[in-house]
Amino acid sequence: MALVFVDPGKYPGHVALAALEQELLSAAYGIREPHVAATKLNWWAEELSGAAASGGRHPLTRVLFDDERAHALPQEQWLAPVLAAMAQLEEGTAVDFAAQLNAASALHGALANLETVWWYGQAVSSERAARLATLSHLLYALRRLQDDAERDRLPLPMARLARFSLNRTSLRESSDARNQAIKAQLDDLTSAWTEAARLDGPLSVFRALEAGQGERLVRKAAGAGEPLAILQQGGPDSGFLATLRAWQAARHWRTRVAA
Repeated sequence: MALVFVDPGKYPGHVALAALEQELLSAAYGIREPHVAATKLNWWAEELSGAAASGGRHPLTRVLFDDERAHALPQEQWLAPVLAAMAQLEEGTAVDFAAQLNAASALHGALANLETVWWYGQAVSSERAARLATLSHLLYALRRLQDDAERDRLPLPMARLARFSLNRTSLRESSDARNQAIKAQLDDLTSAWTEAARLDGPLSVFRALEAGQGERLVRKAAGAGEPLAILQQGGPDSGFLATLRAWQAARHWRTRVAA
């Protein structure tokens, strides 16, 4: 839906940057063996380090560094997400929600900063985008609760697991305790989403749509008897309202850039 208003033919770098983000997140979270993930992330570190001089080897890198924006950014800004992803590969489960938010913000904040600068320039704040990117990740992790029950880093913090007497085995099975723990996590996510709206900085069209959809899903699941089922059902927005939201996000972007 967003691509209707962010034409890849006119803004190839904007789309390529979003795709690069997914590549890095796939390496950071989608590969279960840390050493394999580290190998892939090391490759991206080398690729982004030399892309300004070589133009890049990967198709996404070539599109990005064909744009003068890429060359205007310091190398450290390109490498920050990769280094953050590598640093958190073997992190365990966070103690509480605040620690969970802080741990995830290094990678997702770096990605949001890169994205915000690309879309709006160095002069704007990426504070709101960074927080919303982090919250969207925590929501995605919660949706995968059953699938990731054996991972070192669980989607629910340790304090929440202890409060509801949950362990890795019980996370895979529906129960009142699991539902209550998920709802408690959703309550924290709802409060954090509300606070994020007060932070400074614009959002890319993609980030605005993702954050809006995530917030609506959180509120819907929080009121359900089986919140995980609602989260897993998820699904993208569609229809007239989805089109309207995409158009509004694109209008805000173009107005900000033109100002």
